[in-house]
Amino acid sequence: MDFEIPESARMVRDTVMRFVREELVPNEALVIRREAERGFSDDPLIPPELDAKLQSKAREIGLWGIDVPEEFGGQDLGMLTKCLVIEQLKNSIVPFVLPPESPNLFMLKELCKGDQVDRYLLPYSRGEKKSCLALSEPGAGSDAAAIKTRAERKNGKWVINGTKLWISNARRADFMIVMAVTDSAADKRARITAFLVDRDTPGLSIPTSFPMIGEYHPYEVVFNNVELQDSQVLGEVGQGFAPLSRRLGVRRLEIASRCLGLATRCLNMMIEQANNRHTFGAALADRQAVQWWISDSYQELEMVRLLVYQLAWKMDSGRTDVRLDGSMVKVQGTEMIARVVDRAMQLFGGMGMSKELPLEYIARMCRVMRVVEGPSEVHRWLVARELLRHGLPTA
Repeated sequence: MDFEIPESARMVRDTVMRFVREELVPNEALVIRREAERGFSDDPLIPPELDAKLQSKAREIGLWGIDVPEEFGGQDLGMLTKCLVIEQLKNSIVPFVLPPESPNLFMLKELCKGDQVDRYLLPYSRGEKKSCLALSEPGAGSDAAAIKTRAERKNGKWVINGTKLWISNARRADFMIVMAVTDSAADKRARITAFLVDRDTPGLSIPTSFPMIGEYHPYEVVFNNVELQDSQVLGEVGQGFAPLSRRLGVRRLEIASRCLGLATRCLNMMIEQANNRHTFGAALADRQAVQWWISDSYQELEMVRLLVYQLAWKMDSGRTDVRLDGSMVKVQGTEMIARVVDRAMQLFGGMGMSKELPLEYIARMCRVMRVVEGPSEVHRWLVARELLRHGLPTA
């Protein structure tokens, strides 16, 4: 069992580390102000001109297509390297994402066929198009198999009707991966089909957005007799559930990687503050309570890091059924960062509650993570169900 990070991955990690220090951290005050001032609007936290500059810089230094296959113009460096990249990026609160985002990429490269490769996969891989996943509904959040949006065959076309809720990036996406029921009488795992729907398709509307805690700002998406050709079916009819599950596993790994980066930032701030801040004639570092905060935070962070890197290694080794691992990293990562940032805010006192520091921003941002992509309670249930059905997994 080799716990050594490959040299190529360390080089990419160090490049991202410099990029974060030089390009992202200096813009944190701007992001904090824009998030506080945007109120109920959905204005992006990174101004478009700054985002374009950051994207250009990232491409210039080789941070592009980290996990995109080489035949599609990427570097194909694998999930472990991608996790290291995400972890380093989230040492800053600037919500910069290297395109393309992994989850939809994995689903597209698995399922795209024919002209879908040229219309969607290739431009998405190159960062020329953006996408989103339209899955959650008013009555179907964590239970993906309970969706009600229907796609019916009429006059040689697919006609979609239904409403999706909490859809991230819907107004900025060039196309959507839409999950819809195509056979309500079939087994839950054989009733759902994935469709590729362009943003300007007649009948598709995005009437409502939802201002939320932290940086998230999702949307309602309505499908009113949206007509699609057979060429818009992603994968096979009735076979959308399994690739969707694999896509969700990738997202959960990404979320846990973000938590590692945010927790590392908090812990570094705690150590510096504890060594430099004096109260009642002694450094905070001499206080046992502070020592325990730092000690517990480090241990919890390292335990999650092992889980994340192990799951990334499994995926790079070709394993596709990672539901148990995905649920574990999602629960442990999101709950770990909540504890760490809370300790950091307590250590900094009044300043920790202010917008002079990124801690209160992190606290609000990470609170959402325990709900999106499945709440902690559902993932605990999934882990228990898997163990009760099949027993402890073997190595």
